[in-house]
Amino acid sequence: MRHHVVFLERDSIRLPMHRPGFEHTYEEYASTAPDEVVARLQRASVAIINKIVLDRRVLAELPRLRMIALTATGYDCIDVAACREHGIAVANVRGYAVHTVPEHVFMLVLALRRNLLGYRQEIEHGAWQRSEQFCLSTYPISELSGSVMGIVGAGAIGRATAAIARGFGMRVQFALHASRSDRSRAPEAGFVPFDRLLAESDVLTLHCPLTPATRHLIGIDELRRMKRSALLVNTARGGLVDEAALVRALEEGLIAGAGFDVLSEEPPAGGNPLLALRRPDFILTPHMAWASDEAMRTLARQVVDNIEAWAAGTPRNLVT
Repeated sequence: MRHHVVFLERDSIRLPMHRPGFEHTYEEYASTAPDEVVARLQRASVAIINKIVLDRRVLAELPRLRMIALTATGYDCIDVAACREHGIAVANVRGYAVHTVPEHVFMLVLALRRNLLGYRQEIEHGAWQRSEQFCLSTYPISELSGSVMGIVGAGAIGRATAAIARGFGMRVQFALHASRSDRSRAPEAGFVPFDRLLAESDVLTLHCPLTPATRHLIGIDELRRMKRSALLVNTARGGLVDEAALVRALEEGLIAGAGFDVLSEEPPAGGNPLLALRRPDFILTPHMAWASDEAMRTLARQVVDNIEAWAAGTPRNLVT
């Protein structure tokens, strides 16, 4: 079978990407609007996507589609159950961001713990220039050494984040998975119930997928159970946190700060409450924690490897 490969979101990968080694035809589009998906995939046996939604309705109109290659790890944009019913293989990429995302986490953590934004604003407003002392100490500065890093998600990125945290002298605790009992996890040190993780963490960072069970995992009740000196970091999925609740928590001083790289809708539409925040205790970056050059090269290679493996009858990284 001669495959027809269609890449719907080429601009999501800014570096060169080689094509599969088997005989095929190929189309690519810089981006694709929702109402263009069906027409562009009509002849496709292989679709390469990033965040395009392929739900049951769309899949039913694509009888030739046999494989979806994701240029991401998360696959909440795809109806996996419908793919199984239609015999469509879905493969994601894994492990490509194991360095870049943890490094981004600590960029946010260090900036917040040392009040980088606040001190930068002081200089911009001339406070240091007017000071009678050689330094400013307007904002508190906290060290990481000796504090507790709480991690939700013990996959490759969560564990890489833990390794960096230990290098800073932090004590690491992972959230006990809700599907496992305390008893079954007891042999592995460092796993604690979620409520305890909330109460004890000085920095709480999220590295879990977005599912119906994890949507709004962090709401106002959870934020109230955290330390008032704690930081919340989310480089995973925006829907994990109730964004309106986070704004309230920051305004009421329920936590000390937050660093986010993701929002519940991306690109963000007007009205997202986090877009309007102008506070030294909140940092928002545009979903670029994953996007180092090194990670992107690894991702691009893995996408094509996944397609070639599937075509050869030895599929890998399947989520179906």
